[in-house]
Amino acid sequence: MRFAQFTAGIRKALEGFSTVSQEWDSDLDPFAEAMHIPGQQDYYLTHAWVNIAIGILMRNIGRTEFVISRDGTKIGNGPVYSLFNQPNRILNRYDLWKETGAWWFLEGEAFWYFGQQYAGGFPEELYILNPRRMSMRVEEGSVTRWFYTTDTDVVPILPDEIVHFREWNPWNPWRGVSPLVSLRYELDQDSWANKSNSDLLKHNAIPQGILKTDQLIREEEADLIEARWERKYGKNAKNRKIAVIGKGTDFKPLTFSPDVLKLFDLKRWNLYTILAKYGIPPRVANIQDAKANLSGTDTENQHAAFWKYTLIPILKNFEMITEAQFFRRFGLSERGKFDLSSIPELQKSEDEQSKRDIEEMAAGLKTINDVLAERGKPLKSWGDTWYRPRTVVPVNGVPGSDTEKQS
Repeated sequence: MRFAQFTAGIRKALEGFSTVSQEWDSDLDPFAEAMHIPGQQDYYLTHAWVNIAIGILMRNIGRTEFVISRDGTKIGNGPVYSLFNQPNRILNRYDLWKETGAWWFLEGEAFWYFGQQYAGGFPEELYILNPRRMSMRVEEGSVTRWFYTTDTDVVPILPDEIVHFREWNPWNPWRGVSPLVSLRYELDQDSWANKSNSDLLKHNAIPQGILKTDQLIREEEADLIEARWERKYGKNAKNRKIAVIGKGTDFKPLTFSPDVLKLFDLKRWNLYTILAKYGIPPRVANIQDAKANLSGTDTENQHAAFWKYTLIPILKNFEMITEAQFFRRFGLSERGKFDLSSIPELQKSEDEQSKRDIEEMAAGLKTINDVLAERGKPLKSWGDTWYRPRTVVPVNGVPGSDTEKQS
């Protein structure tokens, strides 16, 4: 239902464009198939750990506030703030970054389209486009036109009408590449392992055990014994009773075969490979490894590392892309930046950094403006003042009249 609303919104935004089905030629995009794998969007729907991994990433990106500021001061009104707060009648600010992140992790790229509603040369709406529906025309080494395929039309879009978030692609300098491309064999193996396990359970392919006897019996007798045993002691028996077997008869229960256990090992290996590809520590995905340190400290460290080494670099990349392709493109004085100060997983490291900053200022190693500059905060007019440590006394016991300006 939501996708239908989104498609309707795109069609409304594209009113006034003429259909160019006759002009568009897929051969103009020679790399169109090289960066995707067949059915990769289905992996998000059918492969549990791909769904879980992308879900973890996009939800955490979505909950990070994108702050609009002017001259270093946060603002809460104006056309730029309103656009990012409510990009269109369907998306809110959380959905904007969550879905941008989802496409990034699924396809290796994401597209924003400005629509057709402008006020004073500034867009009033933003739409997220499906990268799988995007193709391009390249002329003299540059993209001269994008094409968005709807259910009925192929719509031309100028390069200046989109923001293109793109992961580096060794095959194509103009398009991103899906992280799932390098996971193709692991995902296929996992699908095969799931199917094999499902078939074993569905068809009860592993017998509960073997009933042996030292007597020579005919096939009809074996079938009769098997039927009686299953009726009294099988998994479908209403009341499991104590098994009584005759002289010379022995029952040997069967466990999983080594081949089945290998499937479990393969699935575990593929799970860790998927998480490693997306930079997600096991504890962040609620994976409890029996050999791992189960302390709360280890859990906190893994969550902090997830933000520090996975999410923050991606968020910084998103900031630079919006800076170049949005704020500078429209000549805006506003700027956008993700606010990490409210992320609980980072509070411990932030507190430790603040403690170190205070110690270094007290030791005369930093000024307040040095600290503010490192954190990307506005500088203070008085922030270049240096402080001499009170506990430091010259070896001759006489404080000097040191009025040297330290800078």
